[in-house]
Amino acid sequence: MPLPLYLLAMAVFAMGTSEFMLAGLLPDIASDVDVTVAAAGVLTSAFAIGMIVGAPLVAALARNWPRRSSLLGFILAFAAAHAVGAVTTSFPVLFATRVVAALANAGFLAVALTAAAALVSPDKKGRALAVLLSGTTVATIAGVPGGSVLGTLLGWRATFWAVAALCLPAALGILKGIPAERVKEEATGGPALRAELAQLTRRRLILVMLLGALVNAATFASFTFLALVVTGSAGLSELWISVVLVLFGAGSFVGVTVAGRLSDQRPGLVIAVGGPLLLIGWPALAVLANEPVALFTLVFVQGALSFALGSTLITRVLYEAAGAPTMAGSYATAALNVGAAVGPLIAATTLSTGLGNLGPLWASGLLVAITLLIAFPLRTAVAASRSTEVLQ
Repeated sequence: MPLPLYLLAMAVFAMGTSEFMLAGLLPDIASDVDVTVAAAGVLTSAFAIGMIVGAPLVAALARNWPRRSSLLGFILAFAAAHAVGAVTTSFPVLFATRVVAALANAGFLAVALTAAAALVSPDKKGRALAVLLSGTTVATIAGVPGGSVLGTLLGWRATFWAVAALCLPAALGILKGIPAERVKEEATGGPALRAELAQLTRRRLILVMLLGALVNAATFASFTFLALVVTGSAGLSELWISVVLVLFGAGSFVGVTVAGRLSDQRPGLVIAVGGPLLLIGWPALAVLANEPVALFTLVFVQGALSFALGSTLITRVLYEAAGAPTMAGSYATAALNVGAAVGPLIAATTLSTGLGNLGPLWASGLLVAITLLIAFPLRTAVAASRSTEVLQ
């Protein structure tokens, strides 16, 4: 894999740390800005909504901009939003900074996904996506738990400052590693924006976007509120939150890595095996959450299955949107973040029911069940061969 791909992954690490870090900080943020934990959970959805809106909008605006300048501008804007979030005492302002950061993240990821696909041969999009998403999974292994420990010791604001600082070496890496004129060269003679948007009328593309969104909704529904499961249902101290986040992140890294090897050639295998196992795992975690060993084991497994299945479906989005070379990344980003927005909102409604802290886990199981019910009768289309797609 080319070096610029790893530099992009480094930037995704900084942004992924921010996107996932609220899972370990929500109780402290809620207490500090005087809102409920469920209300604070909306910050995760605000970030996701900003990415949903921002991905296609910013990608359309930046489709003919120099790639290096676009990526650099997005990550610096992302850092600035976190600096403001670190000093504000107002929940509405904090909410707004999450939206701004999301817009910057959306633009960056949309351009980066397209860049990653363009850096490799057409039959290696899955492997390129795996490298890029490894930045997110490493964030869940190191960045998010580290942020949780930093938040526990120094307060949640210190974590926001740390994310802003992480953006600086990533920005330097982009400045040094990404060619300045690449987009201008590739954009010449490319399809018009209208033609790229017309790809969204393709039923197979809409199908894989929907399935990817549902799987990510299930992932974020539980991940956002894992801190409550650890300290509430399992009865462990706050420091164990970081352990659980590390395990989830380690699982996600394994899942993305394995799926990256299979999603180009054998996506049907990942979906057929991973889907049912993921469906069983969330209810099992809800039932066994009060047993620490079972909790730790299942969190690792669910992280692996969630990211293996999710990354495979997002790879299908890139294949299905091959006719939209500058917008495909935004379609994949939007699909991911529709799920990231909807999942926590659904999960938050279960916290006030009799299910309590375990409600998000049951909600995740339901979302995966819906995914499989949709996918099963259409499994041939979902797992269409890579060779067929390349020719289309």
